[in-house]
Amino acid sequence: MNKLKLVFATNNLNKLKEVQAMLTNFEIVSLAEINFFDDIAETAETLEGNAIIKANFITEKYGLNCFADDTGLEVEVLNNEPGVYSARYAGKDNNTEENIKKLLNKLGDNSNRKAQFRTAVVLNMNGKQYIFEEICKGTILKEKQGESGFGYDPIFMPLGFNKSFAEMNMIEKGAISHRGKAIEKLVTFLNNYTW
Repeated sequence: MNKLKLVFATNNLNKLKEVQAMLTNFEIVSLAEINFFDDIAETAETLEGNAIIKANFITEKYGLNCFADDTGLEVEVLNNEPGVYSARYAGKDNNTEENIKKLLNKLGDNSNRKAQFRTAVVLNMNGKQYIFEEICKGTILKEKQGESGFGYDPIFMPLGFNKSFAEMNMIEKGAISHRGKAIEKLVTFLNNYTW
């Protein structure tokens, strides 16, 4: 039986690998595999809005079933910064090291280090749109820990754990992360989808 093909509207290979590990019953195709190499401008003020922009762009341009996500790190004491600007917090070039440095500098020695990752996943399927959202609560560490993952993973410790996302493997992280839980909702939906 052929696997259902779905385009994941991302150029982030780390995200792609993470999602492919969770959606094994589906053929998850990257933007590069449909010969799309540009960045889609994320101009919305919300995570959901950015995910909609990306999914709609691919569906309208290629006529393909597609899903997109947008994820933000929200730090309580910083009024939920960096939020929708997480990837470009320190400037437009999406420099992870600079983003982390800026966040840690802004937080300083503040004792309130509560934060959460939030993900919105938007699925465009056969002319309809579906939205799945999830969060993962945790705290911001004072310095980086671990070599795995990407983005803010080395400084984010999920609630109930004593290690950062960057100290977990993809399966471990996927089971508890914001993206993992949102993708689980997507998987459940797809598994129950009536064709």
